[in-house]
Amino acid sequence: MLVRRLGEAIDFQEPSACCGCCYHFQSKMPESTPSLLLVPAEHAGKRLDQYLAVCINVSRARAQELISGQKILVNGEGAKPSLKLKGGEQLTLLGPAPRAPLRAFPEEIPLDIVYEDDDLAVINKPAGMMVHAGAGATEDARNRGTLVNALLHHFAELSGIGGEMRPGIVHRLDKETSGLIVVAKNDESHRKLAEQFSQRQVKKTYLAMVHGWTRKDSGTISANISRDAVRRTRMTTRLAGGREAVTHYRVLQRFESRFGKYTLLELKIDTGRTHQIRVHMSSLGHPVVGDTLYGASRQIKAVGKGSSEAISLDRNFLHSAELAFSHPRTGEKISLKAPLPPELTNFLEKVQGETRHV
Repeated sequence: MLVRRLGEAIDFQEPSACCGCCYHFQSKMPESTPSLLLVPAEHAGKRLDQYLAVCINVSRARAQELISGQKILVNGEGAKPSLKLKGGEQLTLLGPAPRAPLRAFPEEIPLDIVYEDDDLAVINKPAGMMVHAGAGATEDARNRGTLVNALLHHFAELSGIGGEMRPGIVHRLDKETSGLIVVAKNDESHRKLAEQFSQRQVKKTYLAMVHGWTRKDSGTISANISRDAVRRTRMTTRLAGGREAVTHYRVLQRFESRFGKYTLLELKIDTGRTHQIRVHMSSLGHPVVGDTLYGASRQIKAVGKGSSEAISLDRNFLHSAELAFSHPRTGEKISLKAPLPPELTNFLEKVQGETRHV
């Protein structure tokens, strides 16, 4: 099934790709003709948005948009995305919910500027900040609080190669990944920096804490990455084809605590694919702490009978710690570092304090 998220139609998936119930929808249904779906009993207990996202193969945020926009009726009435299904409900799809266009506008948001000159800037991005407008269930969520918005407020000029929505953006970091990101102030710098990235001349070093102990003290993961065919917000190494992705890792420290085993890793990536480190580590059975999208627990409970203690991390334990590249104008080597932010340092200290001798 293909979904045109910004288009005027939704094409529905063949039944084999989900629960087998999607045959109730008519393919390429015109907006004027409602489509119907009966919820099978085995899906009782699921949230409406969760079920809909899988069944018509859209992101959960897009499913929430459809529901909130009254484009999905449950037994003929509007509902909330959080509605728990009982099985047997009749869902009516009335058509795609219109989306307001994405916008890039200046916002007075503090920036941690690690380096700046006339050609570029390097920012220490906090976790929770999107690089540019994009995903989100509401217009504010899609457009506000982004790095681009902050850049437009702080800098008089940015490169235009990325278009109106991504001025200055040469590369990206995931929303819940913190750390160093380089920004181009003019088109010439942008082109030369982009070339360094494409030629794998930029050295990117990350720090991550993962669940469990890696089998080796160091290694290289070379596994192509493609978008998951069912959960469109995820990437996977399990499909044929995909784009080349190479990640090198080295163990910095192992921990064995009341809350389980962990490994602190230094990682270097040759490529820059979407979710690369996260999906590669998950493919080894060692998801990044806090990364619930790729298998990490939301709450980590202490081991032991009767224990109710738990720790959690509201973001991914993944940080872009070092960045090294050649200045696009002078050729001078620039090497920059960003320390772990407080929330990661606090979590690390908490685990270290609980660690038995390893």
